[in-house]
Amino acid sequence: MRLQLPTIALLMLLMMLLLISGHHLGAAEPTTAADWPQWRGPTRDGVTTTARWPDRLEPAAIERVWRLPLGPSYSGPLIVGDTVFTTETRNKDTEAVYAVDRATGSMRWRAEWAGALAVPFFAASNGSWIRSTPAFADDRLYVAGMRDVLVCLNATDGTEIWRVDLMARYRTPLPSFGCVCSPLIDGTVLYVQGGGAVLCLDRATGETRWRALEDGGGMNGSAFSSPILATIAGTRQLVVQTREKLCGLDPTTGTVLWQQKVPSFRGMNILTPVVVGDTIFTSSYRNKSWLFRIAKDGDPFSVTEVWNNNAQGYMSTPVVVNGHAYLHMQNQRVTCINLATGERTWTSNSFGKYWSMIAQGDRILALDARGSLVLMKADSTAFTEQGEVTVSASESWAHVAVGGNDVVVRELDGLSLHRWTGATKP
Repeated sequence: MRLQLPTIALLMLLMMLLLISGHHLGAAEPTTAADWPQWRGPTRDGVTTTARWPDRLEPAAIERVWRLPLGPSYSGPLIVGDTVFTTETRNKDTEAVYAVDRATGSMRWRAEWAGALAVPFFAASNGSWIRSTPAFADDRLYVAGMRDVLVCLNATDGTEIWRVDLMARYRTPLPSFGCVCSPLIDGTVLYVQGGGAVLCLDRATGETRWRALEDGGGMNGSAFSSPILATIAGTRQLVVQTREKLCGLDPTTGTVLWQQKVPSFRGMNILTPVVVGDTIFTSSYRNKSWLFRIAKDGDPFSVTEVWNNNAQGYMSTPVVVNGHAYLHMQNQRVTCINLATGERTWTSNSFGKYWSMIAQGDRILALDARGSLVLMKADSTAFTEQGEVTVSASESWAHVAVGGNDVVVRELDGLSLHRWTGATKP
């Protein structure tokens, strides 16, 4: 049947209204290279290729576009299209996630659930706020709460799709420091370290595909690190760091392919493992830094320590540029490590207690816990600072996010978007 012109015109009008309505509702868009959809960015390595930053970071080079006051959070914000997502611990007993308009900072929707906890007294100075950075894919937002509760939400309107109480499912104790691990999405599954183990869950339903490396949860289990996927020694594998060891797992079955003990103080292995070729860099609190080589000559895999040095990491995962790791350490200084030799080529003066870092070409942007952005050159011969600008009056422990010319900062008491005024296309 042929449609008459008035019918066609009516259909076109309806389509336009739907598009306008969807935009008005703030429908989350598919991720692009300019988005920041998960922990440490699009490729989970703290690297961005969009919008070359200015040569100097100074007040005139970056401006604050908006700020939204919020309760505390350590979760890194996400940038997806015209939406920014962030979390919050509300009234010390409720957790929430927000969708915020990227252009204006106005709130689009909020979803919440009971789920806060108080960390042990000796860690109370670091706060009892939600820690895990959410993950986004296919208009779904996945959020891990402090009490080992994993929630899947419709990213367009905040409707809850499913919720899994990992403690109830696996009969594990409350994680004493809360769920810290940031979920990792891969196709139809989601990986997370929670419920006293490494878990692979079905993204559509939350059902368990497999469970591995059970650690008992509670005070001495409950991992702090977040997993990554990488091809090492010719085999695609899930790389995880527990409180005691570094491991490679088969992503499909959870079978442990190899494991290596990583000494630390009170099991404080916090960094996300950094894969470079067939080697993995890690560093632990009050201990050392290591580079391990993974090889496969037949079966099983072998793990060899290539080198170790005295750089003591804390919570900041390093970025790697041209074979050098730039690591913010427990002593609040930044050091550059030649990954080929293990040599520390320089060490900076002291900064704040924590840095989250993003590399773009030959420079690194860092958010200091004191509430300032620091721009430095990725120079293996000397620490070369290219400016520092205060962007928050409060502490800022969440990982900074970038998208195009925008820099999104989750302050302890708010969310703010800043924009480069002199950025250019890469």
